[in-house]
Amino acid sequence: MIEQNQVMPLLLQACPSFEEDWLAHLAEYGDEPLLYVIAGDLARHLLMLHRAGRDQELIPVVGAIEHMHVEGSLWVKEFATIGILEGVQNVWAHDRASLNEFEQMLGPESRRWWLGLNDFWDGKTAQVLPSA
Repeated sequence: MIEQNQVMPLLLQACPSFEEDWLAHLAEYGDEPLLYVIAGDLARHLLMLHRAGRDQELIPVVGAIEHMHVEGSLWVKEFATIGILEGVQNVWAHDRASLNEFEQMLGPESRRWWLGLNDFWDGKTAQVLPSA
C-alpha cells in the first residue's frame, strides 16, 4: 500500500523534471511540505510540459497517479483525486488547455475519479465519487 510519505518520491521518480520545483517548495516550507500546494505546482508543471510538446513526459506521471488510485491508502487516493487531478482540471482549464488530451492518458481507475470530479462540479453528485 502506498502511504502519504511515499507520494512525493513516487511522483519525482515519474517526473524528474519536477524536482527543481519540489526543492524550491521545501526551501520555502521546510520539513512540513504542503502537499496540496505542491499538487497545484505539479499541475502547472505538467501544463508547461504539455505546452512544450513534451507529452511523453506525462505518461509516467499518469501511471503514478493510477498506481496511487489502485494501491494507495485512503489519504493517497484522495490526494490523487482532489490534489492532483482536480489541480490539473483547474490549472489546465484556466489556461484553456485541452483537458481531453490529459484525460485520454489516464488509466481506468484515474479516469473514473476524473469523471467523478466532473460529475461533482456539474452538480450531478453531492460528493466526489468514482464514475461508474
